[in-house]
Order: sequence, then structure tokens, then C-alpha cells
Amino acid sequence: MSSLNESRAQKMRLPLFTQKRQLEVPTPSEKDWSKDDEESYVFKDPHQELDSLPQPYRMINKLVNLLFDRAWEIIEEREALREVELSRIRPTIYPPILENKLSKRPRCLAVSQDYVFIAGAKGFSIYSLHDAKQIYVYEKFKAEVMSIWATDLGNETLMAPVDEMGVLRLFYLCKEGLFFIKTINEVDDTNKQTICVKMDISHGGDFAAFLIQGAGDTWLDVYKLPKEAWVKEVEHPQLAVNPKKKPKQLQADGSSCCLVEFKLSIPVHVMKIKPPKPITGSLFKSPLEVFAKMEGCYGLGSGQNHIIKDSQWEQHTAIFNATYRKYLDGEWEEEPLSMATFHFLFHSCLTVMPAEVKSPPGVPSVLGVHWTGRHNFFLYSLNRNLKDRVGTRLPELGTLGSDPEGVWPCAAPIALSQLSDCGSYLVLACEDGVLTLWDLAEGLPLGVIALPEVCSCQSIHFLKHFLVHEGRNVYPEGPAKSQTTCVVLCSDSSLHLVTASGARGTTVSVLVERPVKHPEEALCAVAPVPTLPGMVLTFCRNGSVLLLDVARPHVVCAFALPGPYHLAVPWKPVFAVSSQHPFFLLRGDHPDGDSDTPSSVFYFNFNSCSLLEDASNSCFIPQADLDAAGFPQELSLERRCEGFFQKRFQKLENKVKEKEHWTRLRRYSLFLQRESIRK
Repeated sequence: MSSLNESRAQKMRLPLFTQKRQLEVPTPSEKDWSKDDEESYVFKDPHQELDSLPQPYRMINKLVNLLFDRAWEIIEEREALREVELSRIRPTIYPPILENKLSKRPRCLAVSQDYVFIAGAKGFSIYSLHDAKQIYVYEKFKAEVMSIWATDLGNETLMAPVDEMGVLRLFYLCKEGLFFIKTINEVDDTNKQTICVKMDISHGGDFAAFLIQGAGDTWLDVYKLPKEAWVKEVEHPQLAVNPKKKPKQLQADGSSCCLVEFKLSIPVHVMKIKPPKPITGSLFKSPLEVFAKMEGCYGLGSGQNHIIKDSQWEQHTAIFNATYRKYLDGEWEEEPLSMATFHFLFHSCLTVMPAEVKSPPGVPSVLGVHWTGRHNFFLYSLNRNLKDRVGTRLPELGTLGSDPEGVWPCAAPIALSQLSDCGSYLVLACEDGVLTLWDLAEGLPLGVIALPEVCSCQSIHFLKHFLVHEGRNVYPEGPAKSQTTCVVLCSDSSLHLVTASGARGTTVSVLVERPVKHPEEALCAVAPVPTLPGMVLTFCRNGSVLLLDVARPHVVCAFALPGPYHLAVPWKPVFAVSSQHPFFLLRGDHPDGDSDTPSSVFYFNFNSCSLLEDASNSCFIPQADLDAAGFPQELSLERRCEGFFQKRFQKLENKVKEKEHWTRLRRYSLFLQRESIRK
């Protein structure tokens, strides 16, 4: 019995095709053999073949092989990345030139003229930009300062800090001292306290706008700033509101700043703008009734005046809900309050103004506003009914001038907008990725471009017009007409350069691609450097700060904080770039610190960098050199016409000479033919 079992077990261990069975001669089938089988066919010894593993060992074997294969792929990928890192050209790194040590981590910085404004726990501090010496400390607030706006008014500076409670105060800084002007959103009842979300001051400091939120509502307050009266009241204190109080001389680390107790003239309230009302059904029966209700062309295009009935809106809503029911079911988050983006615009043929209102040159006359989720860009006249309110010391908030004078409808909701520093160019970025650039001075659109489908606009920054002359970026003397450049940071961390010109159209190029293999190098913030033509600062997620030349493009150099300081929040760095001097400031934090631990503000000077000495010292080029270099876009209209006619005349002259040359050749060939016939 045992011998029978042993022979049976031995028989089972043999391969199947070695067992005894009747052999058959197969029919010739060489024509049906596939080439793959023929190539992979190898004669093997049947006794050396391995039987397949039973379960679960076969699954374990596959998992182990998969683990080894994946580990080998990771090793090869890391080796490739290491080789790329070693082969990369690392930029020159420059350290800061000054360090300003602070007792607490500041939330924000601001730079204006020669002053640096740093937020504090109960106020703010003013320092010198050149030597970091403290000039003055103001600590009379009840909460920490969260943001600071500082605007150049010529020889003076208008500063507006906002504390943690959302209270905004206006200060006037000049050589005579620091003057407190007004608390914009001050209320007697703390339960009715409003917060200032955003503000903007016009170029030159003639107007200011503040976005206020409170009691579930949002509105925009616009003020006229009496800067001429401020200058007179500072020079002649008897003209001020309460000139009997004498100024106090306060000392601050060897330097002094005069804090003046009397207040200056209060800004005049111009108008209060609220978000547009939702479109509802209309009672109008014909288009004539719609136009009869409108005053002239004001508000045309806003969509508020129409002839759509309530029943039509209800039918449209029912169809929409029935079509997208599966997407609408479920809990919905509460819709946030509407936010506004606003810009002060100069008068042009694109901005509609009342005929009886005339604005002086160099002073903004129109306020452009767009709200989140809205398609329209509204235009409001800043001088409408203002003459009736001049001289009012404490105006009450009202709805004066709340109706727009003009409306620019867009094909998609406006997501972002930006105005150039000179006020001549405006860009509107819609949610569908389409950017429209406008030349407000000339009254024409410069171009319409579309970003890649996967990109959405995160921030836009205009660059001062520059040229590449003899391998250097330079600013041409005189204003540039109908040509501008801006950088666009997208949500996927890619950076694009948009160049628009009325004659050559609009071009888009990629400066920094999306970091797919290096996600730590994703761009978080971009800031133009006005003192360096065609250069921007880029802040990466890994904490690196790079100076990028957009004309090449390439990284010029890098800036680093001294150890052990680093950027605590690299995706939201706290920095400030001077528009008049080659400086930028960056906050450095301790590795194990929090908001209450000491930190420092570091000063970086572009002139101290050996690679940037020539770029900052000689960044302007005269018009005569431009004419000699042959930049047609920088020539005047007369010179362009002269050059065009000269080229045209030269072409005609060359054609005439070419025709005479062929005529002579033809005559000579005929002469040769005649001579050959005679012979």
C-alpha cells in the first residue's frame, strides 16, 4: 500500500506533459504561428521548470516583488533629483545690511518716502529707512494693529493704521510732527462697532475710500481729503480746529518727533456706495418705460431696469432647480458678505461724467468699483454734488451720489482688477481666466488675453515700462503711450508676463512654470521693484526670496535671513518694498517663537549687491539715445511718420534701380543676339 502511494506521489510531482499518455502527431501549423510566440520560444528542460506557488504564497510573492520595484523606482527618482540639484546653478545670496530688533512680532509693515511704519501691540512705531533709527512710538490704541496703509502726499505722508477691532484712524506726518486727523468708523456704542476691511487713497491724496462692514451689511464710504487745508493749518496753527493746545515734544532713542494735540480739518464725506441690489421682476410693460425711468444714460447696463416679469424669473428658477437638483441638495454654507475692489480713475473718454462738472488736471474724477460675483464694473463721479458740501466740518453719512454714472458689463464675474501706478492702465480679470487691458488715457482697449484653462488669476502687478538696451533693463525718459507690462501670478503658482501694445497687440509668456517636481518651490507672493527696471521679488513656499528678471527671464540673485531667523509663514510673508529707494524690508522670526516672542525686521539694500550696482545707478536712458538705438515704439509721431516715408521712398528707389538694371540686361542680351545673327 505504501509503495502504491509513493508511486502515486512521485507521479503527481512530475510535470503534466511527462506523464504516460498516448502521443499524437500534430498537424503542420507553421503558418498559424505568431511572430511573438516564435521569438519568445525557448527549449527548456521539463525537469527544471518550477511549479506555481499556491495561495496565499503567490500573493505574498507578488506584493514583495511590487515593493522591491517601487523602492527601486524611488531610488532612481531620488538619484535623478540629486543629479539635477547638483547641476543647477545656484544664485548669489545676499544678506541684510541692517537689523531692527523688536520686542514683539509685528503683523504688518509699510514704507513711504524715508519712513518705515511697523505695527505694534497698542499702536505703531516710525523708523528711518536708511539707518533703522526709531523716530517715534505711538501706543494709545486698545488693540493690536493688524494693517497699515501709508501714502505719499509730496513732502508729507498720510498714514492709516487699522487695529484688531477694525477701527481705522488717519494720521498726517510731516516735518512739523505727527497729527491725528480722524477715526473713520468711530461709534459711541461698542455693540454697533463697524470694521474697516479695505481702503485706498488716490494718487496724490485727493480722495480716500473705505470699505466698511457692520450689522450684516457692507458699504463703501468715499471722502474728499483737504490736503491743501492741512498744509496751511500746519504752517499757521491758528487756523486749526483747536489751536490752543500746544504740541508735545517726545523723545525716542535720541531722536525726537513732535506729537501735535490739535486736530486738522476733517475729510469731507462725498458718497456712500452699497452693493447692487439683486435683480427682481419688473413692472414695466415696454422698453420706452424703462428708458423713461433712467436719467440720461446713467446706470445703463447695470441690469436693474428691464422688462422681465416675476413669473419669468420663477419659471427660470424652477427649471434651474429641476435640472441641477442633485447638485443643489444638501447643506449650503452661509453666503459671505460682498466685498468690493475700487480704484480712483482720471478723467478720460472712457469715463462718463456730468457735463456741468469739471475736474482739474491730475486729480481723479471717477471711482471704479466691482463687487464679488458681479459682472459689472461701476463708475461713480467723485465731483458730483460735491460743491454743495464744501466747507462742512462734520458731514453726516448719507447716500449722496450712490447711483453710478457708467457701467462696464463683462462676460463673466470680475475676480480681480488692478490699476497702474500712473493711473493710465487698468486690467480686469474675470473668473473664466480672461484678462482685459484698458488704456484709460487714450480711451482704447490694449488687448484681451486668456490664461490656460487650469489657471485662475491670484494677483496682478503692473511694471513700469522698461526697455532692454545693450543688455540692460532701462527706463525711457518720458511717459510711454499705449504700452504696458504686468506680471500675473496664477493659483497653480505659475507666473506669466503680459505685454500689451496698441500697435503690436498682446503677448503672453511664462516666466515661472508650475513646480510639479518641486512643490516646495511654489510661488506664494510677487512684488515689483520700482527702482530696478523689469525686476520683481518672488517669495517661495520653502522660504526663499529671489529677484527675477522678467526680460530674460532668469533669477538674478537671492536674499536670505541670517540664522536662526526664518519666515514663520512663508506662504504669507510680511514685507515692504520702497517705491523711491532701493530698499525692501522683511520680517524674520525665531524657529520656536510665537506672536509674543521677539522678532526682527531686516533691511535689504539693492545697491549693496554687486550684481545690481549698475542696474540701480543708471536705470534711465535719454530720449536721444533711444532715437539713435532705433526703438520705433519710443519715437514721437512725427519721427515715426518721417521714418515710415523714408523707408517707403527707399523701397521705391530700389525698385526703380532694379527695373533699370533689368532693362539694361535685356538690351545687352538683344545686342548679343543681333551680333550672333550677323556673324
